[in-house]
Amino acid sequence: MNKLLMVMTTFPDAAKAQVAAEGIVAQRLGACVKQLAPCTSIYRWESNVESTQEVPLLIATSAACYAALEQYILTQHPYQVPEIVAWPLERALPAYADWVIQEAGGVSNV
Repeated sequence: MNKLLMVMTTFPDAAKAQVAAEGIVAQRLGACVKQLAPCTSIYRWESNVESTQEVPLLIATSAACYAALEQYILTQHPYQVPEIVAWPLERALPAYADWVIQEAGGVSNV
């Protein structure tokens, strides 16, 4: 059985996040992308503590699509080292899981 993943990434603004989200769904790299409210990320970068506003994306996808999804995010992302993390979904409504697997097929419909 194809495993489901939830992938999270962040973008520096809503416009870039929206473009990435639409591309992910259009290219069938994810079944659904949730663009969340802006948040503040505090992190260490090049020996400095930074504080930046970012827009998170949560992406429902299949494990089979992860590599292509990661590459797509990298092509859309302005950061040198973007946050791209994924975790497996242990449980999901069976109909939802089937829908994610069907829609996150990695085949472009554009």
